Amino acid sequence: MNERILKAYESRPKDWIWHLAIAVIVIGLLIWSLGAMETSGASANGGKMAINILNGIVHPDQKLLFNLTKEGVLYLLLETICIAFMGTVVGAIFSIPLAFLSASNLTPKPVAFIGRILIMIIRTVPAFVYGLMFIRVTGPGPFAGLMTMSVTSIGMVSKMYIEAIEDLDTKILESLDAMGCSTWQKILYGILPQLMPNFASTAIYRFDINLRDATVLGLVGAGGIGAPLIFAMNAYRWNEAGSILIGLVVLVLIVEWISTKIRVKLTRG
Repeated sequence: MNERILKAYESRPKDWIWHLAIAVIVIGLLIWSLGAMETSGASANGGKMAINILNGIVHPDQKLLFNLTKEGVLYLLLETICIAFMGTVVGAIFSIPLAFLSASNLTPKPVAFIGRILIMIIRTVPAFVYGLMFIRVTGPGPFAGLMTMSVTSIGMVSKMYIEAIEDLDTKILESLDAMGCSTWQKILYGILPQLMPNFASTAIYRFDINLRDATVLGLVGAGGIGAPLIFAMNAYRWNEAGSILIGLVVLVLIVEWISTKIRVKLTRG
């Protein structure tokens, strides 16, 4: 037995040369990338500014943090949540028919191919660019952020929906068909029970992403808490910036904890 093991070990494919070559190429690319980095733009006051930001987080502006007016952190966080939530809902709704049209197991291949190309085009454009486009169309404000979140959600959510649709257990549908069920009954009892947990989990995951993107979109005037944050930092009001950052961290942690609990519940039942 030991001789067979030794013979099998000696006759194993000796592909260490390829592994070594790949490692050398990767290391070479990393070194080349580091050589292309430019640090001339870093100012001498960068360290001092970082300390000021940390000092602002440690000593936040409590009046701004607990202000209940439209200029307060709580209202801006609520606006950011609403932009992310409504954008996710609208995007998820529009993704459902697009996903069914793009699923190769339900529609003809030419139709599915066209649908996938459309989804690919939507996913190609970054959310920041969509934000700039919608601001030109609708003007600055939360509505531009909502439209941006909706369109960017369609690209990812519809792709995940397609995977869930193509993984449908067709045997259940065949059993319902053999029982003489109508098309509506097959959808109600055979398709929706399989898809709803995946659809809901995907939408919740996308909401987490949209919540972070909505913060960034505020920088271009698409509503949310991003604009006050960049204004406070540009004006060197570090206490206000610290209050906003604390609110963002707490909000993201709470939403992440809740969404994780819901996704685990949907996945495990």
